[in-house]
Amino acid sequence: MTTARIDARFAELKRQGRAAFVAYVMAGDPDRETALKILRGLPEAGADLIELGFPFSDPMAEGPPIQRAAQRALANGMTLQGVLDLACAFREQDDATPIVLMGYMNPLVTWGFEAFARDAAEAGIDGLIVVDCPPEEADPLADALDAAGVSLIRLATPTSDDARLKTIVRRTSGFVYYVSVAGVTGVKEADAVAVAPNVERVRKASGLPVAVGFGIKTPERAAAIARVADAAVVGSALVDEVAEALQSNEDVTARVLSKVRTLAKAVRAARTGQPTTV
Repeated sequence: MTTARIDARFAELKRQGRAAFVAYVMAGDPDRETALKILRGLPEAGADLIELGFPFSDPMAEGPPIQRAAQRALANGMTLQGVLDLACAFREQDDATPIVLMGYMNPLVTWGFEAFARDAAEAGIDGLIVVDCPPEEADPLADALDAAGVSLIRLATPTSDDARLKTIVRRTSGFVYYVSVAGVTGVKEADAVAVAPNVERVRKASGLPVAVGFGIKTPERAAAIARVADAAVVGSALVDEVAEALQSNEDVTARVLSKVRTLAKAVRAARTGQPTTV
């Protein structure tokens, strides 16, 4: 098992005394060419890690923005193979920024765990978040990922008590993704005061960095989370920029990356005492 890129990135940020900004984008949204431009632009815009969603027809954990992003990607022909191809194209120019795939079990079962883990590793994928894979049923997938050197990154939630955390973190590596609100993405807002003690619990249980996602849309909210967690994850706010750019006939890539810069700037300033508004 190797978590080299993820571990190196969090270690460097710890030396810098700041949290990571994690940008979530949907592979193939709104089309392959634009998605690749966005992907390639994310590190320069301030993304420390990238979560790359793979589109699925029934994304049960997602609110309307990411559901629509998945629909746009699927309508334009994006497949799971296409997602890996995008990662390969990204790796031609960037071999340092960690990429974590985020999605659902059904496409992985269809592909086959061993084959997918091997193909994902060859494409330069560092980790995998599978929203609908309970820990009790994850060992076959975890075995395949371990053999290929890809991290299985688990989700903890506000309802995960200490006993449940022990199960959640048992085969987790890289970092733990803490879901800050009960519900789907892009609906409720994360509360840093409520999140902070749970982040500490998850850190203690796992010994790993904790990234907080769901409910982070504004620079102020991202900065508040960055003060109490090891990473702030933003997704729905970025895919909203895709939708709004399409509606207003703007440059999609420019609009998304502008939003990334604003959020990343706030996260970077969060622990320095500088203003977080930009």
